[in-house]
Amino acid sequence: MSAQQLPGPAIPRRTFLKNSGLAGAAVALPLIVPGRVLGRGGVAPSNRIVLGGIGIGPRGKQVLASMMAEKDVQYVATCDVQARMRDEIKAIADTQYGNRDCQTYRDFRELLARPDIDAVLIATGDRWHALGSILAAKAGKDVYSEKPCGLTIGQCQALADTIHRTGRVFQAGTQRRNVPNFQFAVHLARSGRLGRLHTVHASIYKLECNYSWLPAEPEPAKDVIDWDMWLGPAPWRPFNKAYVVDRRWRGYYDFDSGAKLLDWGAHTVDLCQWANHADDTVPVEYEPEGGTVYAKYANGVKLVLRPEGWIGQPPVAAGAANFAVGSTGTCPVRFEGDAGWVETGDNGSIELHPASLRAEWRAFTMRGTDPAQHTREFLDCVKTRGRPAANANVMRHSHIACHAAAIAWLLGRKVRFDPVKEAFIGDDEANRMRSRAMREPWHV
Repeated sequence: MSAQQLPGPAIPRRTFLKNSGLAGAAVALPLIVPGRVLGRGGVAPSNRIVLGGIGIGPRGKQVLASMMAEKDVQYVATCDVQARMRDEIKAIADTQYGNRDCQTYRDFRELLARPDIDAVLIATGDRWHALGSILAAKAGKDVYSEKPCGLTIGQCQALADTIHRTGRVFQAGTQRRNVPNFQFAVHLARSGRLGRLHTVHASIYKLECNYSWLPAEPEPAKDVIDWDMWLGPAPWRPFNKAYVVDRRWRGYYDFDSGAKLLDWGAHTVDLCQWANHADDTVPVEYEPEGGTVYAKYANGVKLVLRPEGWIGQPPVAAGAANFAVGSTGTCPVRFEGDAGWVETGDNGSIELHPASLRAEWRAFTMRGTDPAQHTREFLDCVKTRGRPAANANVMRHSHIACHAAAIAWLLGRKVRFDPVKEAFIGDDEANRMRSRAMREPWHV
């Protein structure tokens, strides 16, 4: 999806409401005081960040808790298509602040129309991440979006282009960029302590793509579950509560991104990109073999995306069948150079070779799933207008690398990719898979 297809710059609130079909609802919005004039909890009004949330589920609650723990944050509005989730998150916020001020919304466009909100946390299902982030940026909000940030290469391009054009702060929820043991492993790779880097390994959990669908069930009242809004830009499908209430939408092609490769790959490939000084590029070729995808960068470094663990094993020869199942937890990565290797995962432990690398080692207790340092960096950048670690450019390239690998796996063959044009080379079939149609009226 090219930048020329994108809508223009940020639009006035009245126009935004009109185009969203909410002009009549605008008069019903409560009288709202901008966050910059609020001063609660001893924090100066100029330092107050007023936050809203969209689609806050289990992971979203973890991220929200880390934000609400900060004294310079006030969570004032929550939006969800499920009434029970709206009520649950409102109760959390009201308990936190000792009031009943948190407003609830079923349509996120009403939340985005509020001029007092400085930033939004988007933690919906995958199908909404890119479009929600784009509309939030156009409404003048800074954005923290859970990963994966787009269902397709085209959506990731459109999102990054919009963030740059609107000048908003954007942080992808790839929090391991701000977790110490992963930072240490990347430091060893980037500093030359491993020698010349030749292979980086990213765990991708497993690849799966489901084209079947659950049976139709009676659709609930819109105020209970707004099924049409839950689907959003995804193709129409009959309602089944398992998608919504039980969150069993993962793995279904229309709802998921990249054959589930981005579930872990959005994190681990991102770390491999960072270790390889590749934040501004992607691998140039991708070849699937069973559940593994082998990729290669223009500088010769190999990227291996595999579902198996490997922690504690020495470097293996090309084509070896399996690594040992590891002990460092979920989302492990491994960086290999001609003078050594390092491996780490979510439980904070580190495996190193040679032993001399331990001179810089220390105990790491923060878990890879902890968003605290990542969210704090985002909040600081909201104030300073700086670029956080997982900014839109970083997200764009790491996500494109994941999507290209997923496309190779879905096609069952090797593909070549041009990192500058962000297109597959001489492959019309693969290029058509860079984007998906969106259901009306949604578009980017």
